[in-house]
Amino acid sequence: MGSKIEIIEQSFAQIKPNAEKFAASFYVNLFREYPELKPLFVNTDMEKQQKKLLDALILVVENLRHPGVLKGVIEALGARHVNYGVLQQHYPAVGKSLLETLKEYLQENWNSEVKAAWVSAYRGIAKLMLKGANYQSLADIEGEIETQEETQIIPPKVNINSEIEITKSKVELPIEIIENSFEKIKPYGK
Repeated sequence: MGSKIEIIEQSFAQIKPNAEKFAASFYVNLFREYPELKPLFVNTDMEKQQKKLLDALILVVENLRHPGVLKGVIEALGARHVNYGVLQQHYPAVGKSLLETLKEYLQENWNSEVKAAWVSAYRGIAKLMLKGANYQSLADIEGEIETQEETQIIPPKVNINSEIEITKSKVELPIEIIENSFEKIKPYGK
């Protein structure tokens, strides 16, 4: 089928026409399986939150070939999530809900290769977010991420950076994400 990056790009392209419904379904799945996480969103405008999720997914998918761009942004995202009350043990729930939602939307295009690519990407993202949040590592919680149709643990951690080529092409970052994230960390500037 192709490299993991190509698989993610192609599968996400299939989701894009229904991106808003996809984001809403992610939170439905998350809260259904992990109702204890709902209080983290009690003061959150869920429509805006769904847009933020989509923006983050688009940022990641569009920059998988540019890990230097992603690293700082994803670490900052992890640091910001600490302020929202997100703990290290919440990451497996998000990973499971993301996989479940991807499976739901990709339907017959969901297979072990697509799943492995997304698992690898999520692990790379979670690792960077945990680093940004100053949490230990994803290794402590990896065994908790399981698939719905299988009870075996997802394959060993794959470093997403190991198969990403850094190119020297110009990369544009979504200004709104950077501005919003900077506004949230400004009070801690000192």
